[in-house]
Amino acid sequence: MARRIVGLAEDKKAADILLLDLDGLTTLADAFVICSGGSERQLESIADGIVRGMREDGIRPIGQEGLPASHWMLVDFGDVIVHIFTPPERDYYGLENHWSEAKAILRVQ
Repeated sequence: MARRIVGLAEDKKAADILLLDLDGLTTLADAFVICSGGSERQLESIADGIVRGMREDGIRPIGQEGLPASHWMLVDFGDVIVHIFTPPERDYYGLENHWSEAKAILRVQ
C-alpha cells in the first residue's frame, strides 16, 4: 500500500517523497509517506490524487486532517499515514528528525 501511495504522489509531482518504515517503533502505523508540494493548490492535488487512486483500489482513508491553507495535510489509511507539507512547514515540523530511528525504505527527489 505504501509504495502505491508513493506512486500516486509522484503522479501529482510531489517533491522529496520519503517512505519510512515504522515497524517496531510505534503501533500508530506501519509506515509514513512524507512529501512536499510547492503551493496550496498542489497540496490539495496530491492529497486528492492519493485518495482517488486508493479508492480505485478499494481502499478508503480512515481520516483526513489539515487544509491546503494550513500548508500541511494528513491522510490516514491505518497502516500508512501520509503527510503532505509545503517545504517550510516540512522543515519546521521535522518529522524525518523526529522519526530518525525509522528505516528509510524509499526516497524520491
